[in-house]
Amino acid sequence: MKFSYAILYVKDVSQAVAFYEQAFGLKQKFIHESGQYAEMDTDTTTLAFASNDLAKSNLPQGFTENSLLSLPTGMEVGFVTNDVAAAFQGAVEAGANIVVEPKVKPWGQTVAYVRDLDGVLVSINSPM
Repeated sequence: MKFSYAILYVKDVSQAVAFYEQAFGLKQKFIHESGQYAEMDTDTTTLAFASNDLAKSNLPQGFTENSLLSLPTGMEVGFVTNDVAAAFQGAVEAGANIVVEPKVKPWGQTVAYVRDLDGVLVSINSPM
């Protein structure tokens, strides 16, 4: 088994793509003409976005929408960089909400947390 992708359900797919390009330097790999689905090039695993409407059609029992008005869901998207402080500042300048400023953990890794425009928790980490 190989972990292949993660999909974040968002209000506006094109807005999410633009934010992740600006905040984290990712590049769009694919966007469906409907605007309901997109994939980002991360060099490793695919990070994708699907609209909340598409999620509703796929998940007839419902789901909890990501929102800055509520606590983050129990998951995070993690990025690794050699300069956590600069990446954190770039994400904040792009519109990310600060959760935890860069902090060195007891095991030596620097970690920071922000939330994207839809309230998804994003960690910015130095390599282990």
